[in-house]
Amino acid sequence: MSEVPIPVQGRIVFPNKKCFFNSTLKPFLFLKSVPHYLQRKTSGTNRGLLLSPLLEVGEWSCLRLVYQVTVEGSLNVLLRSEGQSFDRPLWSTKSPSESWLISSVDLSNITLPFRVVIDGTSGSAAGSSVSLFEIHISPGYCLECDFEDSHLCGYSNQWNANVNWYVGGEAVQLNNDFSPDPTSNNHTGHFMYVDSLHAVIFQEVAKLVSPMTTAPMSGCLSFQYQRSKAGGNLFSVYTRDRLGQYQELWRPKSESQGPEEWELVQVDLKAPYSVQVVFEVAFSSPRGGRVAVDDISFSPQFCSADTEPTFDPSVGSCDFEEGLCAYAQGHGNPWRRISVKPNLFRNGDHTTGAGSFLLAHSQLSPGSTYVSRLLGPNLPSNTKFCLRFYFSLRGFNQTAQALSVHLQHGLVQEKIWTQGEKSKGIWIQGDVSITTSTPSKVVFVSVCRSLWDCGSVALDDITLDLGHCLPSLPAQCDFESGFCGYSQDRNTDDADWQWRRGPTPTSYTGPQGDHSTGLGTVTHTYVGLPCFLYFMEGLLMYPHLSIPLQMKIFGEYLASSESLEESLSAPLAALLT
Repeated sequence: MSEVPIPVQGRIVFPNKKCFFNSTLKPFLFLKSVPHYLQRKTSGTNRGLLLSPLLEVGEWSCLRLVYQVTVEGSLNVLLRSEGQSFDRPLWSTKSPSESWLISSVDLSNITLPFRVVIDGTSGSAAGSSVSLFEIHISPGYCLECDFEDSHLCGYSNQWNANVNWYVGGEAVQLNNDFSPDPTSNNHTGHFMYVDSLHAVIFQEVAKLVSPMTTAPMSGCLSFQYQRSKAGGNLFSVYTRDRLGQYQELWRPKSESQGPEEWELVQVDLKAPYSVQVVFEVAFSSPRGGRVAVDDISFSPQFCSADTEPTFDPSVGSCDFEEGLCAYAQGHGNPWRRISVKPNLFRNGDHTTGAGSFLLAHSQLSPGSTYVSRLLGPNLPSNTKFCLRFYFSLRGFNQTAQALSVHLQHGLVQEKIWTQGEKSKGIWIQGDVSITTSTPSKVVFVSVCRSLWDCGSVALDDITLDLGHCLPSLPAQCDFESGFCGYSQDRNTDDADWQWRRGPTPTSYTGPQGDHSTGLGTVTHTYVGLPCFLYFMEGLLMYPHLSIPLQMKIFGEYLASSESLEESLSAPLAALLT
């Protein structure tokens, strides 16, 4: 009999048992009697998993954890969808704390029934533990809060020695300067407030910070606020990304608001990447008054019908199979769109091996211009992008100017990326994070110093995504910095995968360089016996698999060996779809 998904709502606490979470690994997280929380505490490094029953959500939901990592350990939250091979990482931490902390995770675009997997690992240091006090799953966005619950929806005060945000309501009514909490419309509700009473220096700043969003979202952010003595304080709302960069969302247009009324604010929020909302109040003196905030909510529809929709980054992506897409030739020697048949001496296009790509400097003459430019589509201002592409260099003696990426603002071009590789005739991946302050466009530029020192530059598979470049898929690895969570199975296989840079130790037995850059590291099984057919099995395992699956990569060696980067691409693509 199949398991029926449980509609997700409400709170999961641990009074006398582990609710509906099951432990799937031993040693497992055990329940401590007083206080009531799940705690894993051992003298060595151990791992435990909690697995929820099958769940389902409507539209958007928020998962909150109250947790603590003591001394040394890690805690991971993953999503296990029905029928999928890999668990999708949602959130993780390795930072120890001296008190309970709250983590918020947005659950969006989940169409299949799923399970929540909580993976805890205690460190080997004495006193190490990982503890859970509460799991809370509720409909709505993690940004939303009426401040009626003790966890404050994951909002936190960025501590200041003199001015801080506090919980108001009930016994704390600010000497009746503020009207009742708008949530309950009486004096029993709660709100957040900051008071200038203890301000010491000019421009004392208090910050109330929301949880970090974990899924792209765009729409209308609403909140209620009150503000007294507007001339003595400056109230602003910002977004702050993972790099700590701020962008102003809103500030009051009028200084005439009275202290006894709540005022509704609605402001458009575009967050295609992770951000926090920061409510910031700066005071000029101890007589700077007070500011209160309550009833923060979010709607996926923009506040104004005139707001431009979120930019679709797919217009900046192109594989050149059917033309230049939204790209255009710039001034100078044009890029040619060509297709070649791959052979022992040259590669085909990057997409399929038999498709089309762009080529610069392929037909030069003594009177030719030695500069080729490819202009991208217009990009909006105040937006972050990740630009990825593949390029190949052939025949250059000096490659310092062989290919570069510029960001064009009007007539001004700013160089934001340049390649430093040698001519190798292989496809190499390039990526660059872009932040636009004004309307801009991306320009690919290739320059030759002279006709006699000019090779060819190939360009293919350009992709543009919102947000800065970050790893996106579980189990994705280019092996530049290690094994990315993969581990050797040294018990049941016949050989080990080796991690190395450049070619294999014996001539004619493997790739000359890695697939990512041509110069980086590559993982492969290796047999130093060229010209002999040898079959062996090397087994790599990935930790977060939703079924007992172990990927086996086989290499057949006949004067060559097969690298894991190329072997993994097809199996992983099949497993992750």
